[in-house]
Amino acid sequence: MESVSVDWLTYFILILASYRLTHLIVFDKITEFIRKPFLKKQKVKDAHGIEHIKKVPTSNFGYLLNCYWCAGIWSAIIIVLAFLYLHDIAWIVIFILSIAGGQAILETVVGVGVKLTKWLSEKAE
Repeated sequence: MESVSVDWLTYFILILASYRLTHLIVFDKITEFIRKPFLKKQKVKDAHGIEHIKKVPTSNFGYLLNCYWCAGIWSAIIIVLAFLYLHDIAWIVIFILSIAGGQAILETVVGVGVKLTKWLSEKAE
């Protein structure tokens, strides 16, 4: 295999793409149909004794689809292997995922800022 040099911008794009792919797998509604067969509803009690319904994995694969840290490792592996071996095709998908990942991060920061501003203005009244 030929040595690959990755500059800081490409590395950052790969990170954002991996972040977005992981979020897509673990949290997004659009991929719920993938997770659903591997999760079951179970009653659990919290520290205060209150019962809640929680979705728990039925298998290791279900755990992988429900665990951000686990899915993050596999997303990173998929992104890097695609970048290295299918560069021309994968780069388009990686670039789109990275833009969506950056946008998601910005939206979260802005959303928190908007909520904080609203909360502070309500407290000032």
